[in-house]
Amino acid sequence: MEQKHPLPPFTLETALEKIQLAEDAWNSQDPEKVSKAYTIDSEWRNRDIFVSGREEIVVFLQKKWERELNYKLKKEYWAHTDNRIAVRFEYEYQTKDGNWFRAYGNENWEFDENGLMAKRFASINDLAIREEYRKFR
Repeated sequence: MEQKHPLPPFTLETALEKIQLAEDAWNSQDPEKVSKAYTIDSEWRNRDIFVSGREEIVVFLQKKWERELNYKLKKEYWAHTDNRIAVRFEYEYQTKDGNWFRAYGNENWEFDENGLMAKRFASINDLAIREEYRKFR
């Protein structure tokens, strides 16, 4: 049985650990690695895009990181319950034409009993920034 520790039910300590693991994985910009944290049939809403399953997650992330260069993400704990975690996040990226953006958002995560994320709902807004206003280097 495939498991991704820590497992629910989450304590504050294990929720914080789960968040850090997610941040580290996303900052690797490795779609295959990131996809392993999700159930085979995981459901996503990312902005106005709906993704279903690991294969679609990999394709989504490949396209994302082709567009979003010099990507750097920071996640922050917001709340948790037994098998759910809410985070706020911000990340910065550069487009191919050299423009910088900071994305702000919230994610709601729901995990199965094996610690794999079954649902991920992300609301995200992008703000154009000048390079000298970058937070993450």
